[in-house]
Amino acid sequence: MTDFIHRFEPATSAGSPPLLLLHGTGGDENDLLGLGKMISPGSALLSPRGRVLEHGMPRFFRRLSEGVFDEADVRLRAAELGDFVAEARQRYGIAAPVAVGFSNGANIAAALLLLKPDVLAGAILLRAMVPLSDPPKAVLSGKPVLLLSGQADPIVPASNSERLAALLTQAGASVTHKILPAGHQLSQADVTLARGWIGNVKARAA
Repeated sequence: MTDFIHRFEPATSAGSPPLLLLHGTGGDENDLLGLGKMISPGSALLSPRGRVLEHGMPRFFRRLSEGVFDEADVRLRAAELGDFVAEARQRYGIAAPVAVGFSNGANIAAALLLLKPDVLAGAILLRAMVPLSDPPKAVLSGKPVLLLSGQADPIVPASNSERLAALLTQAGASVTHKILPAGHQLSQADVTLARGWIGNVKARAA
């Protein structure tokens, strides 16, 4: 298997989509397990640790400075992560997952949607930014995406998250973008909205 340290927890409910949990800078494979269980009780959880270290903190790709990404590395790491998900699906017998990414994890999930759209069944992007200045023409064919931004986020400008929503919509995704009265950190509103959105995705799949 592509060399990602990870946690896997099998599903306890047959009707719940598997989740790919992607942590923020300095997190690890344990960080979002609790969030995944709150958002979609019963889902299989696949949670890798980012392979890039920034001052000892795991990330999913390199950045040159705050908000400035090493885009060649974004492309490389998205390909690696896509291969890991494909191998994990075979190993654990799961369907294409819905990504749940926070901050850096949300950015690599957005990159996956644009670069390897078949890897994910959908995505919940928490405080995401546009990952590539010149993304390929992706075909997302109605893939459901929930983008939750913070009104007072000091890291992600409102114009950037709006551009990401427009980019994914133009690629054909079914995007729900909500701006919450929050900063960069997650709030109870994120959990509530994500859980309701996953419920709708499950209902449509059924």
